[in-house]
Amino acid sequence: MATSKPAAAAEAAPKNSKKMLFIIVGVVLLLVIGAGGAFVMMKKNAHDENADDPDAEAVEHDAKPKKKTSKGEKGKPPTFVPMEAFTVNLQPGDDGAEQYLQVVVNFRAEDAQVGEEIKSYTPEIRHRILMLLAGKKAADVAGVASREALAGEICAESNAALGYEASKPKRGAKTEEPAGCGNGPIQAVLFTSFMVQ
Repeated sequence: MATSKPAAAAEAAPKNSKKMLFIIVGVVLLLVIGAGGAFVMMKKNAHDENADDPDAEAVEHDAKPKKKTSKGEKGKPPTFVPMEAFTVNLQPGDDGAEQYLQVVVNFRAEDAQVGEEIKSYTPEIRHRILMLLAGKKAADVAGVASREALAGEICAESNAALGYEASKPKRGAKTEEPAGCGNGPIQAVLFTSFMVQ
C-alpha cells in the first residue's frame, strides 16, 4: 500500500501540470485579447477627441484629403420643409378656357434653423407663391424646362420673403439656364405634385 501512494502521486502530478498549463495559456490569451481591445478603444477615443480640434485633424489627415460636398457638411442630411398644396386659377389662354394649377412643393434648406425660419414666414411665402402662380398661363408651365424655371422663380420669391435679394441676370443678357434660387438659405424647390386641369 505504501508503494501505491507514491505511484498515484506521480501520476497525479503530470495531470495537474497539464491542467495548470491550460489555465495559464487561457489567462495569457485573455490578457492579450483584453490588451488589444483596450488599445483599439484608446485609439478610437483619441481620434474622437481630435475630431473637435481642427489643427490636430489637419496634421492627422494630411495624407488623405477630406471629401467636401457642396450641399453642406458630410454626413449631415439636408432639411426639407413641406408646404401645403397651392391651387390657383391660371390666366386664360388664347382659347379663353379656364384652367387650374395645383402644385405641392418642398423646400430644401441649409439647416434646421432655416427650416424653422421658413415656418415662421409661411404666410408671406405662400402669398408670394400664390401671386406668382396666378399670373401664369397653362402654356407657361408646360414642359420640363418651364417647370424648372418656375421652381427657380418660386425659390427666388421665397428667399426674398426671408429677406434675401434674388440674383437676377443683367438686362439684355440671354441665359439658357432657368432662374436660380439666388443667394438665400433656400437651396432648391422640389415639386412633389404638379397638376394642370
